[in-house]
Order: sequence, then structure tokens, then C-alpha cells
Amino acid sequence: MSNELGTLSIVATPIGNLADMTFRAVEVLKNVDCILCEDTRTTGKLLAHYGIKNKTQSYHSHTKLAKLDLFITMIREGKNLALVSDAGTPCISDPGVMLVAKLREEFGNDFKVIAIPGASALVSALSISGLPAHEFTWKGFVPHKKGRETFFTDVSEIETTVIFYESVHRFLKTLESLAEKIPNRNICVARELTKMFEETVNGTTFEVLEYFQNNPDKVRGEFVIVVGSK
Repeated sequence: MSNELGTLSIVATPIGNLADMTFRAVEVLKNVDCILCEDTRTTGKLLAHYGIKNKTQSYHSHTKLAKLDLFITMIREGKNLALVSDAGTPCISDPGVMLVAKLREEFGNDFKVIAIPGASALVSALSISGLPAHEFTWKGFVPHKKGRETFFTDVSEIETTVIFYESVHRFLKTLESLAEKIPNRNICVARELTKMFEETVNGTTFEVLEYFQNNPDKVRGEFVIVVGSK
């Protein structure tokens, strides 16, 4: 058994376009002892694309404590692990943060977590929004049911730029809520970032709502919403 602790690399993966994988990320995924994946099938496609043959283990929000103990043991034995999500940077509104916290709690500052940066939908959307980016508030995902009204009230009261994700199923309702709460704020909706049908729509909340109401065929894919500062 090694006396030296293993490491955990937090590896960002593409949010759509597979060419957005970094050279460093590919090398790390090739050389770690095991890759922890949100969905092994999704990650398997990425690994196959880059010719990476390595062991994988599933890790997600429903992972049982016994498996966390396995990862702790692997780190204690000097094994180097990598954590990936299905897309983007792990631990951002993602259960990976629980794993990092658990390992830091177990090993303290003797344990090394390495950032392997890359794609992030929230940063990508902000960078092309044209909205103030010197200060912003990240709100994660809009609540499904309970807490939605409070969520939009909070957004209306925040003075900085606000960024959050929304699914296709509740997207129009979210735009309606924004138009009601902040009718004169400028927003940017970025959908299908880095993919074939990538699109950004800018305007006031009413203008953007009207655009998508008039173009229902555009209500597809994954959405990042950037609300400009007051």
C-alpha cells in the first residue's frame, strides 16, 4: 500500500461539441486509475471518441455511502481518480461537490484536488451575452415546483447580472415569470451552446418571450438564461 494519497482531478468535458475537449483533459483521463462518471454510457461515448480505454465507476446524486467509502479507500491506497459529469464542469450545480467535500473531510489539506478546466455553459453564455460580467450571481437550476415564485422574486431583487439554467419543459413559463417580475430588464437566452443549432436571443424579457412564443420550433434543447443587471 502506498503511503502517499491519491489525487482527484475535476475534469471539464464538452457541453456539446466534442472538439472542445482539452489536450490536458484527454491525457488525465487516459492516465488516472479510474474515472468517476455521472453516467458511464454517456462518458463511454466521449472516451471512445478520443480512444481512451480506462476503468469507469458511476457516481451521481443517488450513489450510496458504500461506494463513497470505496473511493475513499482508493485515494488512501494512492489511486488517482478523475471526476466527470455528463457535460461541462463537474461540481457546478452537480453532485460532484459532495464527493469533494467528503474527501476533504476525510483527508484534510493532505489531499490534492486538481482542476482540469474546460467547457462551462454558464461562463460560455455570459461571455457572449453582451451583458455586464464584472459581477454576477449564479442561481443554478430553477426549482421545478416548490420555490419557483421565491426564485423569481429573488432574481428581480438582485442588482447584479444573474445566470441560471432552465429545461425545455418549463422554459416558456420561466420567460412569462421574468416578463411579469422584471419587464424592463435586458436578458440573453443561450440555447444549444456549441451544438449545431446554437442560438442566442437578446432583448427585454417581453421581447424574448414574444420571440419564442412566435417561434415554438425554437423551444428545444438546453437553455442558459442571463438576466442583465439593474
